[in-house]
Amino acid sequence: MTNYLISRFPFIFRNNLQLNFPIHFRTASFRSVAYTVPVIQKPHIKFNNVSKVNISTSEVKAQLMKVLKPKTKKAQKDETDVKSIVKPIVNPVIIKTTNKSNKKASSQKSVEEIYQKKTQLEHILLRPDTYIGSTESITEKLWTYDSDSDTMQFGEVDIVPGLYKIVDEILVNAADNKIRDPSMDTLKVTIDKEQNLISIYNNGKGIPIKIHKEEGIYVPELIFGHLLTSSNYDDNEKKVTGGRNGYGAKLTNIFSKKFIVETADKKLKKKYQQVFKNNMSITEEPKIQEHSKNDEYTKITFKPDLNKFNLTEFTDDTINLLKKRVHDLAGCVKGINVYLNGELIELRNFKDYVMKYVRSNSPDPDTLPFVQHEIVNDRWEVAVAASPDGQFHQVSFVNGIATIKGGTHVNHVLEQLVGKITETVKKKKELKDAKFKPNIVKNHLWVFINCLIENPAFDSQTKETLTLRQSEFGSNCQFNASFINKVLKSEIVEEIVSEVIYKQESEFKKSDGTKKSKSKVSAIEKLSDAKNAGTKNSSQCTLILTEGDSAKTLAVAGLSAVGRDNYGVFPLKGKLLNVRDASTAQILKNEEIQNIKKILGLQHDKVYTSLNELRYGHLMIMTDQDHDGSHIKGLIINFLDRFYPSLMKIPGFLKEFITPIVRCTNVKSKKKISFFTLPEYENWKKDNNNGKGYNIKYYKGLGTSSPAEAKEYFAALGQHMKPFKTVQSEERSFIDLAFSKKKVEERKDWLKNYKPGTYIDHNFCSVVLRETLKKRLRLFN
Repeated sequence: MTNYLISRFPFIFRNNLQLNFPIHFRTASFRSVAYTVPVIQKPHIKFNNVSKVNISTSEVKAQLMKVLKPKTKKAQKDETDVKSIVKPIVNPVIIKTTNKSNKKASSQKSVEEIYQKKTQLEHILLRPDTYIGSTESITEKLWTYDSDSDTMQFGEVDIVPGLYKIVDEILVNAADNKIRDPSMDTLKVTIDKEQNLISIYNNGKGIPIKIHKEEGIYVPELIFGHLLTSSNYDDNEKKVTGGRNGYGAKLTNIFSKKFIVETADKKLKKKYQQVFKNNMSITEEPKIQEHSKNDEYTKITFKPDLNKFNLTEFTDDTINLLKKRVHDLAGCVKGINVYLNGELIELRNFKDYVMKYVRSNSPDPDTLPFVQHEIVNDRWEVAVAASPDGQFHQVSFVNGIATIKGGTHVNHVLEQLVGKITETVKKKKELKDAKFKPNIVKNHLWVFINCLIENPAFDSQTKETLTLRQSEFGSNCQFNASFINKVLKSEIVEEIVSEVIYKQESEFKKSDGTKKSKSKVSAIEKLSDAKNAGTKNSSQCTLILTEGDSAKTLAVAGLSAVGRDNYGVFPLKGKLLNVRDASTAQILKNEEIQNIKKILGLQHDKVYTSLNELRYGHLMIMTDQDHDGSHIKGLIINFLDRFYPSLMKIPGFLKEFITPIVRCTNVKSKKKISFFTLPEYENWKKDNNNGKGYNIKYYKGLGTSSPAEAKEYFAALGQHMKPFKTVQSEERSFIDLAFSKKKVEERKDWLKNYKPGTYIDHNFCSVVLRETLKKRLRLFN
């Protein structure tokens, strides 16, 4: 596609082998209308292979109206609108083509046409983006001032960065005067939308009304009407003002139709006024009058050349952004009263200014979120709040300049905050061994910085990012312990901890099992999987967790009595991790827990209501009948209560398999009596002549039982397999008491109530969890 530009109206041509082009006119007031335009080989107005043509308005109008032939009746009705398009074209008209034929055209140019030298003023107007940023409207998310709510609001706005910048240059100049003259106490800004006029007034020491001996002109004309003039060129002099490169206010003058400088000098009793017009191309003679008042001031009034920014008036978004900028100065520059359109801005200090942001994000105006503010020293003032959306935000100023993209000064503050907060978060017990990136901490911060930096350097003339090294700031921002401690005790740290836990717990899902996760369990070493696990009959399947390999051998031998279709066996390597106070990292690294999840098909954070959702509908614990075996059972119960409490409420899910700890065989009758606890056996001995007439066999562990005995156990499942009753809400507190590291003292008191000889009666069909915890775990402890 080839683009032709006649004045500001684009004509879009599509190449056509029949040498006809559809032509579209697009303007703000005229919808697209298609016309057929025959190719003109050598017309009075050249459309082909032309770089620049100087032609009059009447020639353009005559030629266009001659060749334009509306394709539709609807288009014919719009012919008058076509004339209105042609009418505003000004002389000279520039026609540009971007098609490949340009290469041929450029080759026909003379050396003088190809290589050109521009004056600095011409270069600024030709390439404005280098100096003031884009002169086109862009949509960007920015903070602006909302007059109705008297708060700062964040959202999408359509602005022209270059227009904003030329206003900001004058505002920064006015703020700089407070550094030069501490007696300055007033700043007045007027934004006149109807006249597209802006004026900025500051009292305090004015500009010297003297003729510069070397340049031969008055100083106000020198600094406002001549490029590369500045009072900031001596880098050996440490200054904390915003100006630096000698462009500043001159850029405002260049992009204005009218620019008026007014200043008063009470020592000389003179008042100076000078007018610049037409983008600083016309400089009127200064008017110098007597000034009898005992005051000094500088006032800049200018009418931006809105044509340069493709605007006809100040938009509401532009005005709201400029209002925000005026409020910036009211909050950042100490000791001055700032007026906007005649009204005093009621801001006492930087903290008041910060609250205009925080209040805009508070759902309840009476309950404001945490904000900690500190005047660190005479050059640094900082406030910290919780991020409203989990993303890092910063509002910062360097010598009154709004550094909307931050920079090294923001990094200087963040390094301290992030470091201290990270150190505190890592000390949290629930985050022991946790690994997380500093960005997680940073994203929960909203920092506000108002600082003075010596001879600041920025990424560009637009000064959005400070690039000066911290070692050259001329000062440091070192927070006192009180400020840091208040931040560390705030909701910010709580939110960070919550996010770290959430992110780490989301890692659990990576090791989740599923009902049909055969591929996940096939690689698990030492698992003997049930045939029906993960099938439609999975709810009938039982996973037997054994205490070690020898217990697994016993279980596998016993399963020959009942079959392997509905029973699987997995040996534990010693004791399961106590997950009650373990860190997420510890749990994630624990292979036993990850394997149990996969084998059972457990999914993190899922609330289970049916056994049909699992690979195994039942979990049976098979451990030694000693104290260690009781502890292992408790640790498994603790794991389920911590992560899957809903399973503990489903009848029949959790079971235990008990084996004798002592077996007495009558010598004569060969009748066998099994005892599952030592206290129970000791009581029997007292009542039966100390066991005379019986062969006594002690079972040190499950490995002591023979395969034949294993078959006996499984053949009598009703005696050896005991389901736990569903957990009651009060029983969960016993689990926490038994395993929480935070309950050491309470646990000591609990153990003091232990009575020797206490045991669980296994003659009942099911086991009450509370009894298991009270009696078995007390024995272990």
